[in-house]
Amino acid sequence: MADATPFERSRITVGPHTFDALACGPADGELVLLLHGWPEFADSFSALLPALGAAGYRALAVDQRGYSPAARPPRIADYAVPELVADALAFADAQGADRFHLVGHDWGGLVAWALAGAHPERLASLTVLATPHPEALNRAAAGDPEQHHRLDYVRFFRRDDGAAESALLADAAARLRAVYGGKVPAELIEANVRRLSEPGALTATLNWYRAPEAVISVPAGRIAAPTLFLWGSGDVALGRRAAESTGEWVDGPYRFEALEGVSHWLPEEVPALLAPTILDHLAVNQRG
Repeated sequence: MADATPFERSRITVGPHTFDALACGPADGELVLLLHGWPEFADSFSALLPALGAAGYRALAVDQRGYSPAARPPRIADYAVPELVADALAFADAQGADRFHLVGHDWGGLVAWALAGAHPERLASLTVLATPHPEALNRAAAGDPEQHHRLDYVRFFRRDDGAAESALLADAAARLRAVYGGKVPAELIEANVRRLSEPGALTATLNWYRAPEAVISVPAGRIAAPTLFLWGSGDVALGRRAAESTGEWVDGPYRFEALEGVSHWLPEEVPALLAPTILDHLAVNQRG
């Protein structure tokens, strides 16, 4: 039976690694590169990709380093943010895109902030879902005990003794399933759990947390790209103080929207709300 999804499934080879990817839209459309978070894959954007493709963009979401089985290097250092940024730039290069639109959620958002700060010449626009600018988050965690404790899970994940993996996968991955807070479709949760239960997979994805020197040690400077930042007030990990201060780190045109009552899982929970807002942002910043 033919695949009924609207996606093109492809693979992108970058050096010794091969990444699985989903794409929608015309091959000659402006590239919109989407970077997922933890514990998600490219298909976390399943409801957003077709909307982008239908608008004429070339929408590409990639199972990133550690998530694609053929891009799972063994060392923690292999998951340092500069490596993740280099991967994202290579994904765009593989599409022939000198400049592109970048969308990131959760950890993908942290990579997006870092890329935007280091390579402003590559971006036509930046959209970040849920994740404040790293410096805003760092400052909030230092000055707000509530935000500090919201990140206790990161401190647990940074342990490299196997405790996090064991805890998340015990009892048929009950704690891993609970991470999604009931906001992600059940079939997507099952697919995520299955893939993250493969040997070495969960460790590779947790190495994203372990590679930085500290909890929020993500290099991201000031942002010149036109930026859209969407954050849900129901986010249990990322609080309002960091979200509302993110604009202090953006020098380019900036739009911030707080989605009241929405959780951390924006791409899966409210794609119909995201799509028109993101499309408006992209339209204003199309390549001229």
